[in-house]
Amino acid sequence: MKINIAFATTDGAPEYVENRRHEYTNEEKKKANLDNVARDILYKTLDKNMFSKIKTCTTAKEIWEKLIQICEGNDETKENKLTLAQQKYESIKMKDGETMEEFDERFSAVVIEFTSLGKEYSNRELALKVMRALPREWDVKMMAMRESKDLNKLELHDLFANLKAYEFELETRSEAGPSTSQPTKALAATTSEQCSPSTSKSAEQLSNDAMSLFVKKFG
Repeated sequence: MKINIAFATTDGAPEYVENRRHEYTNEEKKKANLDNVARDILYKTLDKNMFSKIKTCTTAKEIWEKLIQICEGNDETKENKLTLAQQKYESIKMKDGETMEEFDERFSAVVIEFTSLGKEYSNRELALKVMRALPREWDVKMMAMRESKDLNKLELHDLFANLKAYEFELETRSEAGPSTSQPTKALAATTSEQCSPSTSKSAEQLSNDAMSLFVKKFG
């Protein structure tokens, strides 16, 4: 850390010269020691290539600012990176055969990327984006979650935890046999059994009952 003092020259313009170590006050010594510790920590995190780019820096602050410039680039570079990150975010879809765990990792990586560039989305925006990115066979589950969850308070990790649990249950039911592989069919059959011929309901009412049961079970 550079400890400077100012003095006036003959024309009144101030100049700055660095104090010698033995001239430091106790407070200046304390700050210098803290700066040494900070520089040591930064040095230990850098490889040889990166160290060569900051070795001329004399303070921890200078090192940190140099690293930011190297890693993030100038304003134009940041803008280009943000544009690319947003394009990834807008186009992301769950792939055929992809597990929810794998999709979670891909989606979260994109979120981390644009967050590091200063762009953030609300819980609701992220939840709706995830829902739109899932295949059509997830539509009933998504409708149930919209009915039962407050998307403004639903954290991304909680959303994916819920989806992974649902995926696991579907896989378990699928392994049990074809008759239980489709949750919507099972719900429709359950609802139909509960209705006697004399009290049969319209198709719309049956659909509402099925959705109500689904929300209670998987919401």
